[in-house]
Parts: sequence; C-alpha cells; structure tokens
Amino acid sequence: MDLGLKGKRALVCASSKGLGLGCARALAAEGVDLIMNARGVDALEASATSIRQEFGVDVVTLACDVTSEDGQAALIEAAQGVDILVNNAGGPPPGMWTDWDREDFISALDANMLAPIALIKALVPGMMDRGWGRVVNITSVSVKSPIPVLGLSNAARAGLTGYVAGTSRQVAGSGVTINNLLPGIHATDRAISLDKGVSDQQGITMEEAKAQRAATIPAGRYGTADEFGATCAFLCSQHAGFIVGQNVLLDGGAFSSAM
Repeated sequence: MDLGLKGKRALVCASSKGLGLGCARALAAEGVDLIMNARGVDALEASATSIRQEFGVDVVTLACDVTSEDGQAALIEAAQGVDILVNNAGGPPPGMWTDWDREDFISALDANMLAPIALIKALVPGMMDRGWGRVVNITSVSVKSPIPVLGLSNAARAGLTGYVAGTSRQVAGSGVTINNLLPGIHATDRAISLDKGVSDQQGITMEEAKAQRAATIPAGRYGTADEFGATCAFLCSQHAGFIVGQNVLLDGGAFSSAM
C-alpha cells in the first residue's frame, strides 16, 4: 500500500531509540525526510546515520530536551514547514501516590502534556494554511486503564488526551488530523526499567519479571518498536484523513473492553 508520504517532512521527538525510533524508521521507509530529536547526541547520531544509509532520506538531527523551553524553541525553529509532527517524551518515574509532591506533577505535565501542546500550537497553523498535516502523540494505555504505580504519567497523559479531543475537531476541516497512539508494554528501555521495578519489588529475576508481565498480555509477548512505528506511519498517511481525535491502543489486547 502506498501511504502517499514520499517527500513529506516530519519532526519526530525523542527518536534516537525505542518507540520514537520505530516511528522515525517507519516514516523514512515511506520516503519521509526527518528532523530527529533526542537528548543524547551519540545515540541520536547513530540512529540518524543508520536511517540515512538504509532509506536514503534527508535526516536533520537536533540534540535537545523537548521538555525545556529552550529545547522547544530550537525544535520549533528547525521544524517550520513540516507536514508531520510525532510528539514523544520519556515517561515520569513510577512510585506510590504518597511519593509525589507538586514539583513532581509539574515535571510530568511539562514533559507529557505541555511540551506536545507547545509544538502543536507552533506547527499546526502552518499545516492548516497548507491544507494538510498529521500529528501523532505517543501517550500510554494508562489513559484508558490507569496504572497505579504510574500516577504521574496517568495524570499528565490524560490531560493531553483531553486537549487533543477538543483541538482535533477544530483543525480537521483544514486537512489536519491529530490522534494519539497508546502503547502498552513494548520491548524498549522503558519496559526494562519497569521490569526491574517488578524484579526489585518481588525479589525475582529480570527474566521472571518479564515473563510475569508478558503473561498479562493476551498476545503473550511485548510489542515491538517496528510494529508500533508502522501504525504511526498509517495514521500519518493519505488514507487516514478521516481518523480524527482517536486513541489507538497498541497493547496486545491487555485492555479489555467492548468499545
């Protein structure tokens, strides 16, 4: 299937590894030129070089923290005129509800709600003027099924979800779609970190912790960055113009609901 994306330009945030890299690779495979962002220079440059060599697209790298004002300003300047925005940032640390104070919540909101909103506000007007654009926000299954130890993430990502629900309907008439991808457990550094939390808490090995968590997924395994990226690419495609303000689960069936 031709996704109709060849020659488009995309900003993919936090894309040196994990789900962000999966999205960058999937878009590059469709001929999309990229602006890739991450905090770590070495991993970012390595991933960008690999994509250039494998897919032959133009890749600009910008090492900065998307959650900071300076980082957002740099990304907005570099990304003027992009057709696609993929918002992504690492999730806040796990814990108990008694662990967090106001500053913890502010940090979570800055990273997982306010940063993507800032990029949407800066880049979507240009997409509207040109009559075409795609925004995909990587959020979490926790907005459908809150995860007790991820209260900071639950709160911040739910806030972004509410913002997108209203905003997406206001821009759709100009040819711009905004949707959210909700990952469950995927084989990324984040999963390793959460596996370790289970391992430490229960006094079991990392392999046992992973097997225990995988057993909660009807698919019987963790998701992959490649299949996640393929879904992102479809939401960005010429075929997805009638998908507006949706929360698309990629969790192997872990969230059980009839609707």
